[in-house]
Amino acid sequence: MMKKLLLGLVMLTGMVAPALADYPKSWGLNLQEPAGVLAQQMHDFHDMLLYIIIAISLFVLALLVWIVVRYNSKANPVPSKTTHNTLLEVIWTVIPVIILIVIAVPSFKILFSQGRIPDADMTIKVTGYQWYWGYEYPDQGGINFNAYMIPEKDIDPSKGQKRLLETDTEVVLPIDTTIRVQVTAADVIHAWTVPAFGVKKDAVPGRLNEAWFKISKPGVYYGQCSEICGTGHSYMPIKVRAVSKDEFAAWVDKTKGPSAEPAAAEPAKESGDKDKEKETKPENKDDAKTEVQ
Repeated sequence: MMKKLLLGLVMLTGMVAPALADYPKSWGLNLQEPAGVLAQQMHDFHDMLLYIIIAISLFVLALLVWIVVRYNSKANPVPSKTTHNTLLEVIWTVIPVIILIVIAVPSFKILFSQGRIPDADMTIKVTGYQWYWGYEYPDQGGINFNAYMIPEKDIDPSKGQKRLLETDTEVVLPIDTTIRVQVTAADVIHAWTVPAFGVKKDAVPGRLNEAWFKISKPGVYYGQCSEICGTGHSYMPIKVRAVSKDEFAAWVDKTKGPSAEPAAAEPAKESGDKDKEKETKPENKDDAKTEVQ
């Protein structure tokens, strides 16, 4: 009976997984569908923990029910005065240790896989700003651009655009390619996070952190800054379009070509502030003296 109940609960949680791929949804359960090597390892580890947690919870619940029924005052009017049981004490010490070992081994394996950067086929550099992301492709001729969130009033649901997740410029990456991502920031601490890739790396000013991932299937994947970085924290999403290697090569040629569009400009607010600042500065020393007088 317990085995059937456990299987039913696991199947129930697994049924919702395929519908949750690529981006978060309202009332969503479980993890996003993995689209990379690291994400798949994390997903498998999560499923293993789910079995263990459900089994422990059901076992403890069964013990509590048994104790309530077997040892209530009516069924057991004369309680036992036993204070120690060597066998039970050994069992409830050894079994948790075994469970922790079973959990620790794959956990350390995943941590090792995340921390050890393999020989990469390509590198991208990500810079966090308040509040948008900047991208560079040093292996593709230095392609670089900024990606700003599309305002909610400009979102077109008929095109499949998603509120707070769409960016004006997509990050295009090839599948089946080991990609090193170098993450930094220009102002405060951000965090570049794409759940489907199993990547979450802090972007720290003055520091270059590294992570890696390998996308297993084409598609559009979303992420967000997951470090509270200021009032615009919720407005710096990540949008990655994974394509085949041939499509990526064509995109690189098009982006590097003479007809390619230039990188995204700075926000109008910032450029306006700079213009105002320039207008208020004296042009030369004589002007400065005149203003002081």
